[in-house]
Formats: sequence, C-alpha cells, structure tokens
Amino acid sequence: MSAQATEAATDVYPFPGSSYRGPSERYAQLRGECPVLKVPTEGGADAWVVTRYEDVRALSADPRLSRAAACRPDTPRIGGTMYTTPEMIISMDEPEHGRLRKLVMKAFTTRRVELMRPRVQAVSDELIDAMVASGSPVDLVPALALPLPLTVIGELLGVPSKDLESFERNARAFATVDDRAGGEESLAGLAKLSEYIVGLIADKRANPTDDMLSELIGARDNDDRLSEPELVTFGFTLIGAGFDTTANQLANSVLALIHDHPDKWRWLSEDPSRIPTAVEELLRHVNLFATDTTGFPRVAIADIEVAGATIKAGDPVVLALTSANRDPEVFEDPDTLDLTRQHNPHISFGHGIHHCLGMQLGRMEMQIALDGLVRRFPDLRLAVPAGELPWHVGEINHTLTSLPVAWGD
Repeated sequence: MSAQATEAATDVYPFPGSSYRGPSERYAQLRGECPVLKVPTEGGADAWVVTRYEDVRALSADPRLSRAAACRPDTPRIGGTMYTTPEMIISMDEPEHGRLRKLVMKAFTTRRVELMRPRVQAVSDELIDAMVASGSPVDLVPALALPLPLTVIGELLGVPSKDLESFERNARAFATVDDRAGGEESLAGLAKLSEYIVGLIADKRANPTDDMLSELIGARDNDDRLSEPELVTFGFTLIGAGFDTTANQLANSVLALIHDHPDKWRWLSEDPSRIPTAVEELLRHVNLFATDTTGFPRVAIADIEVAGATIKAGDPVVLALTSANRDPEVFEDPDTLDLTRQHNPHISFGHGIHHCLGMQLGRMEMQIALDGLVRRFPDLRLAVPAGELPWHVGEINHTLTSLPVAWGD
C-alpha cells in the first residue's frame, strides 16, 4: 500500500481539531508529507484535499475546477460542505459568473467603499456609544459584531431594518452543514430566505428605491440580464455574505486578542494607527472557516496534475484556505500572530473568480469596529470563562452566538 493510500485510510474530512485559533493540526503534516490527498468525507463522497498555499491559490483560479459541476443535482454529496443552488453566483463558472458579478461589482470597488466610510463609522460609533451607556458587561455579538455589518449591507441593498433580524436567523440556518440530517435545516432556511426575497422584490417593483436590489430588479425587468431565480438568489446571497463573514471574523478576532493575546490588545490601544496592518494579520491567523475551507467544493472537469497527484475528471476537490494561510513556505513563523507582519499575501478572501466581492467593505468594517473598541475599551476582557462561550455548531464558519465582555473595575 502506498504512503498516500495509508494516510487516506486514517483521514475523514472535515478533519477534527479546527477552531478559531487555527486549522486542524493534521494540515501541517499534510503540507509536508502529502499536500494533495484523497480522503472520504463525512457522510459523502471521497474528495481531494489541497493544503499548500501555492497549490490552493493556483487551483482557486483554475477553470478546470468547476463550482457549477459541484452543484448539479446528480453530483455525489461531499460531506462537510454547504449546499448551494445552481442559480447562486457562488455556484457558477464563467461566463455566467462574470455576467452576474458585473452587475454589482461597481458598488464594491475600493473608491465606492471608501465613500461609505462615514456611514459605517457613524453606525459603529452609535453601537459603541450604546455599549458605554448600558455599562459593563455587554454581549459583543448582538451589541456590535452582528448589527454593524448587517445594518450596512441592509442599507446598501435596501432591506428594511425591521426585517434584518429574521433574515439573519434564516441565513444562519442556511449556512448550517448537517450531513447526518440530510441538510434539512439548511434547506428550510433557504426556503424562508427565498420566500422573503420574493416578497421584497414584489414591494420594490411596486415602489423602487435608490438601492442595489432595485438596480438588480431593473436589470432583470428592463435589460433581461437576470432570470427571476437568479434575481431571487442573488438578493439573499448578497445580504447573507455581506454580514455573516464579517460578524464572525470580528467576534473571533476580538476573542483571540482579549483572551489569547491581551498584550496585543493593549498594544493596539496605545496606537490605533496600527489597526489596518493588524486586521490583515487577524484575517490570516484567526480562523473563520469551521472546516478549514470555505465549505464550497469544486469538481474537476479535466485531469489535473498537482504536487505529484493526478486529480481525475469528475473528482471532488476542497481547497484548505486556512492551511494555505499557515504555509511556512510563504509566511515566516506562520503560527504566530504578528500584528506587524508586512509580507502577508493571505487568501482569506479566496482567489480567482470567486474571491470575495465585498472584501474591501469587510476590511473597512473590521478596521472601524476595532478602532472604536480599542479606543473606548483599552482594558476589554472576557466576562465569562472562555470554556463557557457558546458556538453555533455545524455552520461553515466558526460562529460565536454570544461574547460577553467587560471593562473597568
């Protein structure tokens, strides 16, 4: 039996041991010994797991790896991954992906995002003022981490504020991975999101407003650049992606700083101008992904040779972004949180056509929120033992449902 086959017999994806602190320790072994490995997946088909930075980055942009093929009804289920419908932009290959992306990418350019900075700053200031007014302790998730990105994306897309709470609840359900239950919770969340967006589209058709969703409706009705199913799925995909990742990354990053690295929290509070560089390192080091990948598999549509392995056409592939971000061939002392790190080409936002559309907005929200927190609460600390913090089990991201924090005496 080959070394690769021996290794494969002991591994089942997702590998255990992943946390907000970093990926499963198994990835470090695989990067050195077997960087492209075919393993069984929990409750699903076998898949190739790719662990090294250069391979993950190259395959992320390789058109021979297809997201659309992974989302076909006849494609075997790949355990530990999130279900997405074929109409979602994250399920598409070119040219369909580019057609949809072009409709909204102008709203997420660096220049347009910077124009949003005063409003994001105002929302953050208002939320942090409310924290101060309520007094210590405060639960940071409902106080800041969740409402900041949810409010911003809601205003950008034109979602009424009264609807944001129920949307967040259904989006969380949709992002849940439960291989043993057949994905029932995810499908139920998807149905409720679709029902909500259908109603919102009907309202905006009757009363258009100056927001992105109204623009997309115009693209559907006037230019026929969207099908109706694409319009519906585009709506809830943009809203869900616009808050969930930022909310989780912010909460996880604050936890890492105040609990695991309190000296670095104080260091940031001494000079908040350090925050932009620090945010890039937090994005690299603090693990967002519960499976150490984005949870979105690909399927090879042609044979691919990589790192001495042959991925055959039809084989599923998962790309371990968190492992890539800890690759010592690219990052010096990769397991250390270095908030002054200058060479930091992390791929936390992905790479290729599916790199995160809202990455500049997410960066800005992280920077503004952390800046406000370190200025107002230089002595911020956990208000409960870390072992008592509740996590949403089963979601594709490491999601804190509560983060009680305290300050002062």
